[in-house]
Amino acid sequence: MKRKIAILTGAGISTSAGIPDFRGPQGVWTKHPDQMKVYDIDSFLSSTADREYSWRWQKESPVWNAQPGVAHKALVELEKAGMLSVLATQNFDGLHEKAGNSEDLVVNLHGTIATSHCMRCGKEYQTADIMARLDEEPDPRCHKPLPDDGEITNRQCHGIIKTDVTYFGEALPQGAFEKALNLTLQSDELWVIGSTLEVTPAALLVPYAHQSGIPITIMNLGSTMYDSLAQRLIHEPIQNALPKLVHATIAAAE
Repeated sequence: MKRKIAILTGAGISTSAGIPDFRGPQGVWTKHPDQMKVYDIDSFLSSTADREYSWRWQKESPVWNAQPGVAHKALVELEKAGMLSVLATQNFDGLHEKAGNSEDLVVNLHGTIATSHCMRCGKEYQTADIMARLDEEPDPRCHKPLPDDGEITNRQCHGIIKTDVTYFGEALPQGAFEKALNLTLQSDELWVIGSTLEVTPAALLVPYAHQSGIPITIMNLGSTMYDSLAQRLIHEPIQNALPKLVHATIAAAE
């Protein structure tokens, strides 16, 4: 029987596809701390100007325009080989889904920019549709029809729409970490790809896996606080190292 591998990805897999990280030495927020308000829920809800800035910034950022790299595509190969049990990601760029990984295997621990929702009625929108109309509607509002109340017809919800990225001040998507943890603990291995393992609860997948005797691989250019728990450390560029690891793993299982 093929081994089942749980994956946790962080910013490193997406920087290899051209998306700058947020908190690193050359990170977006390191260089421009004022831009953190783009993802601040209080600013977003309280100010029309801040909402318009947030939407415009997200549309023009590399996060929205990026395409999957060879490292993302390698994880699609791992899934097609029947060896991927869960793909938990700290990234909200949607690149795992763009690359072709199944939505039922991807757990977006910090949300996703691919979809958006109305904060009043909960209606879901495809973010691409909103971005396409952003010039006409810079502060996107919900157009869900409401029942006529006898006096006013053709009413719409008009609630504020935001992307499904987890903003500062918001809780993580309900059940996301629990799903990632349960599937990880049912796996034969855990690979951590491009995460510094500084942000919880995502980083806690590593000690939980270690306590359960699950072998851990950490692939990251720099060191992490959980390196001592790993059976294998890989300090090579992810765009080179991950496809090589995936191909070797699949070959060994055949």
